[in-house]
Amino acid sequence: MQVPNHEMNKVYDWIAKHAIFTPDKLALVETATDRRFTYKQFNQEANRVANFLEKLGIKAGDRVAIMAPNCVEILFTLFGATKIGAIFVPLNNKLTSAELVPIVQNCEPALLIYADEFGKTVSDLRQQFQFQHTIKLSGQVAQDELDWVQSLASVPDQRSQPIPVDQNAPQMLLYTSGTTGKPKGVILPHRMQFFNGINFATRDLSGNDRVLVHTPMFYTGGLNVYTTPAILLGGTVVIMHHWDADEALRVIEKEKITAFFGVPTQLLMMADSPLFEQVDLSSLKWLISGGAPCPLPLIKRLIARGLRFKQGFGMTEVGVNCFCLEVPDAERKIGSIGFANFAMEARIVDDNGVDVGPNVRGELIMRTPCMCDGYWKDTEQTAQAIRDGWFYSGDIAQFDDEGYCYIVDRKKDMFISGGENVYPAEIEKLLVRHPKVSEVAVIGVPNEKWGEVGAAAVILKSGQSATEEEIVAYCQSQIAKFKIPRSVHFVKSLPRTVTQKVQKQELKRIICAELDRRTSGLAADGKAAV
Repeated sequence: MQVPNHEMNKVYDWIAKHAIFTPDKLALVETATDRRFTYKQFNQEANRVANFLEKLGIKAGDRVAIMAPNCVEILFTLFGATKIGAIFVPLNNKLTSAELVPIVQNCEPALLIYADEFGKTVSDLRQQFQFQHTIKLSGQVAQDELDWVQSLASVPDQRSQPIPVDQNAPQMLLYTSGTTGKPKGVILPHRMQFFNGINFATRDLSGNDRVLVHTPMFYTGGLNVYTTPAILLGGTVVIMHHWDADEALRVIEKEKITAFFGVPTQLLMMADSPLFEQVDLSSLKWLISGGAPCPLPLIKRLIARGLRFKQGFGMTEVGVNCFCLEVPDAERKIGSIGFANFAMEARIVDDNGVDVGPNVRGELIMRTPCMCDGYWKDTEQTAQAIRDGWFYSGDIAQFDDEGYCYIVDRKKDMFISGGENVYPAEIEKLLVRHPKVSEVAVIGVPNEKWGEVGAAAVILKSGQSATEEEIVAYCQSQIAKFKIPRSVHFVKSLPRTVTQKVQKQELKRIICAELDRRTSGLAADGKAAV
């Protein structure tokens, strides 16, 4: 007997299953409020969200957007939307309303849920967009808005309907800027989320784990490094509203956290905290670093503290848990991302798509069921990224003689600052609009705390003068803080190729030398001689 495709590709209701298996198991903890929910209660809250969304006329495929700090309501919304087949869209609350406009234009959410602290941003957006409904999580509600608490109290907490979409339907859109500065909505289908959890399950995560989520949940690092895999496996998710190194250390001790993820900057903040040597970290089975290479001195400090350290590598578009370097190799293979995970194939190819040998650089490409379905309403970018079933990462990598993978460079200009992806094209597009600026090029330069920070080389228009402070101030109201260049270098020309493309590596060499002179006090006038 042949089983119909829609049955083969059925989406199972994760939390409804766990509400049956382990109804009294602790599912969610919110540290700021000490609110705690069992899987039975978690499922009831998500059912209420699903029932209310249906009451409002939200259907499968409609986008449901939310702007809030890390909180349980984000997960109630995610799984409530999932139950009716709607598409969850967490909005980056670090962005200005101007930066959010192209994202909202692209995904066209039917519904916007928001926290009171983002009221001004939402108000600005509502002047440009007409959402079918707007729901406020707390605080005074405007006449044309709905109150979250009252709305959910008006609907039942039970459901019997199956999820009305299959595994290949989108579950969420996560937005990341492209190399052109244009936001791209990465389409994450249900299939992808399931296999991402499988990748974690085969690398030690289980239903017995208690994970700490402090990375913003509008990033894949906040949602998909530990949160959704832990929920799939029936574990406990402990949620911090905002990142704080001291608080993270206290929470690890109090909540007996077993698995912790952080970018190197965060791990350094924790290691530098006076609490690092004082709190009880014995519950940690391991901690994993991702987002950027972790320096060996920091790894040694973590290991000396008795912590088991792993290096991870992932991308929003490819699960997020793509590679892992296991504990025994943390020092021996410093700089490596290890091996591709369970449900993951990886190759390194030349410009013609032909596999290269060991110790030869090429582009890292991956194939896996936990791969995105491309970019929302962007067939061109999708076709560039996914070719013949393989995702082309844009990262230059190589395998060593033992098969360990190393990321050695990027095809893209993107750099990573404190775990945040920064795309120079977006900043360049902004700065060139400054009335005094003729040309600009932005690069990432090394920084002890943040890994990399932005540096802008600026050519002023004839007869104009400007200060570094003036250029930085111009950025402050228009882009997020982590994108703003930390140094500005006024130059007469930019190094270029014969085809007039800016030579970013040469520019980086010159600016790094200039920054060294500034640091040593040798720069005479604070200007780079480019």
